[in-house]
Amino acid sequence: MKRSLLAATLGALALACGSTSLPPENTGTIPFEPHRPTPSGSTTVTPYTGSNADVLLAQLTYPTGLDVHRKLVMRTCSGTNGVCHNQKEYPDLHTPATFVAAIGAPCNVQSGNASGVFDRCERLGDRFRFAEQEFREIEIGWFELVRGETPELDPKGTRPDEGTAGLHLYLHDPVPVDQDRINVTGTFIRNFIDDRGNVQTLAFASYKTNWWVLGDKRHLFAEVNENQRDSVEGLVASGIVQGDQNRNGTYGARVLGNTVPLINPGKPEASYLVARLRGFMGADTVPGTRMPLANQPPNVPDMLALMCFIQGLDPTAAQWNLESAIDYNTCTYSENPEALSLAGSGDTWSGRVLPLLQSNCGGCHGGSNPQAGLDVLSGTPHEVYQRLVLKPSSQDATRNLIQPGSLEKSYLYLKLTGDGSVSGSRMPINPLNGNASLPDADIKSIENWIFLAGAVEN
Repeated sequence: MKRSLLAATLGALALACGSTSLPPENTGTIPFEPHRPTPSGSTTVTPYTGSNADVLLAQLTYPTGLDVHRKLVMRTCSGTNGVCHNQKEYPDLHTPATFVAAIGAPCNVQSGNASGVFDRCERLGDRFRFAEQEFREIEIGWFELVRGETPELDPKGTRPDEGTAGLHLYLHDPVPVDQDRINVTGTFIRNFIDDRGNVQTLAFASYKTNWWVLGDKRHLFAEVNENQRDSVEGLVASGIVQGDQNRNGTYGARVLGNTVPLINPGKPEASYLVARLRGFMGADTVPGTRMPLANQPPNVPDMLALMCFIQGLDPTAAQWNLESAIDYNTCTYSENPEALSLAGSGDTWSGRVLPLLQSNCGGCHGGSNPQAGLDVLSGTPHEVYQRLVLKPSSQDATRNLIQPGSLEKSYLYLKLTGDGSVSGSRMPINPLNGNASLPDADIKSIENWIFLAGAVEN
């Protein structure tokens, strides 16, 4: 009875849609062949059997990529909800899946400020042109929205400058127009790849207003009146890609080639994640505070595991498996793991003491507003040295931060050791749990530099 009712209902629907045929009772199955790539990597490798203690410890502690994430990445970068790279800042590294997603992912897409962008992280910028003018599209270097209503401007009187309220665009090439001020539609253009793999061009936003052509015609200024605020805010929110995001005149993708990824499979030296730990990539200094901010920097076995894990990733694979074994036996970094030390070597200022201070203290004592006015990050090693040695502590006027030859009069050293003669907590402090004292070997290096070497700049 129910079957007859269903057939009658389907028949009525078919007639209503213009068809007189009924579907067969046995409709069969829809053919489907899922594409599930096999993850690259092997669960077994020939183990390292040499005598280097760092390699043996790394192999024991980090046998797989999953161990690298669980024991190293989670410990240093993403251990607490909502802190740093745990669902708060890019990249999110708090799960094995998000860690794998960092392989091949673009670097530094959420820098926070222009000065923190590495040239090799810059992408090809979006392009710009006036809709009513005939000229080729020009790459956008960077932009800045100075919020507020644009004041009254006049080509023969008050003209805009870099600080005038409105939208400022800085382009790679000059705009080929003769007028200083023109009322036209600015069009923003981007390339994208469609579902067939073809490159398509999309004009994704536009803004009509009075545009000023300033300076060498690479600086465009767009007026923003009260009734245009929502439009220009929407334009900025659309996410304009900037080819010179750090505003230093170098268009990274254009000059240096392809953007380096967070993790470059097979290439640890060209992986941004490694570069942020080391503070450099090749001969280039990577801007920004060295990572991690709140925890001890990775030691030699930690770094060896990370480097060998990345080197073992197949660059041609479509998918990677963190359960694959890390091959320390053939890893080139196993030949000299000591070279991976982030703390430097020798009890010298530039070779050991400065890297120790920057990697352990720079999270709080660096940047535009360093705590207690103590900045161990900004400037050259010489400039940091000048700020510390024979300079009085802001917390204890009777002591210098570093007093050559005297541990008792070196306030910074006493804070690192937790000496009872100075007030306050022992440094450095982990903002998550408060416990982050330097290892004894690191303290000894600073002690030797101050007391035995006389805190010389070497």
